[in-house]
Amino acid sequence: MGAVRRPARGGRDYVRLGLRLGCRGRLVHIDQFWAAASTDCDDSVMTIPDHQPHINSGAEVALSVDDGEIYVRQDGPRDAPALLLIHGNASSTRWWDELVPMLTRSHRVLRIDLLGYGRSAKPEGRSYALPDQARRVGAAMDRLGVERVVVVGHSSGGAAATALAEQRPDLVAALVLINTGPHMGAYIAPPMAIDPSQWPNVTDEQLRQFASSAYSRPGYQIPLDLLRDVRAMTFHSLTTTTQASRDYLKEQALPNRLAPLGKPLLVIFGEEDRRWRSSSAADYRAVPGARVEMLPGLGHPPMLEDPARTASSILAFTATQAAQED
Repeated sequence: MGAVRRPARGGRDYVRLGLRLGCRGRLVHIDQFWAAASTDCDDSVMTIPDHQPHINSGAEVALSVDDGEIYVRQDGPRDAPALLLIHGNASSTRWWDELVPMLTRSHRVLRIDLLGYGRSAKPEGRSYALPDQARRVGAAMDRLGVERVVVVGHSSGGAAATALAEQRPDLVAALVLINTGPHMGAYIAPPMAIDPSQWPNVTDEQLRQFASSAYSRPGYQIPLDLLRDVRAMTFHSLTTTTQASRDYLKEQALPNRLAPLGKPLLVIFGEEDRRWRSSSAADYRAVPGARVEMLPGLGHPPMLEDPARTASSILAFTATQAAQED
């Protein structure tokens, strides 16, 4: 929806949008049609043309899509190469918090909460299948004026990134998969269950136990914000999104999906992963030109356990891709 200027009322300008925009790091509620641009925002009027919406660095955006609102966070220079970060199961944009400052020196970094997660909508009557998640991500990038992007996905977020590359080869320039299992045969985590009658009234300790296989670094304490994001999910979205990721991998292994796409690929894998067999990272070598980097001493979320090492690998890869495109 394009921006339409409306006469000012009560000292504020009104802009027609399908968004909620963040001003100075806050989310400001804007309804679907006429939105007030607050006077304490960086811009007195937020106008967003169809072809290239204007969002300030550091802005938070809730994009209205057919299935509900999708939360997106942007950081870094507006004119820098775009880097999109997609979280995994039972996760959110917050999982990238420690990594982002190391990436914004050279990239426009976009983080998205997939439908059902974080600060995005969690409807019960909508599909959480990865192709549908990818369709929403592609629509969000279009709305934000992103024409080419390197997509980084963690765990099942790597599968979502693959689905996006399948659907939108025009949009996806390259892929980085972080501890993304190539197929369900590589899954080694013990089964964990939460009684639906207890949800969401579970303790922090129960959530830590539920997520324990995600962490391998001795003494690592899962931040409370990450636990709160899991608890904020509905039981339906928690279980349905997990099953959707498994269904996508069962349908076809990721290396088989990626090989015909011809996209540059970097696979980063913490060697101490307790969810996915780390040796399975070698399966991605079936993708022509794929690079596989193993990170000794790190587990399933290397961007949490050692963000500097993770950022170094990502930045070296994006620098190589930029040089080749030049």
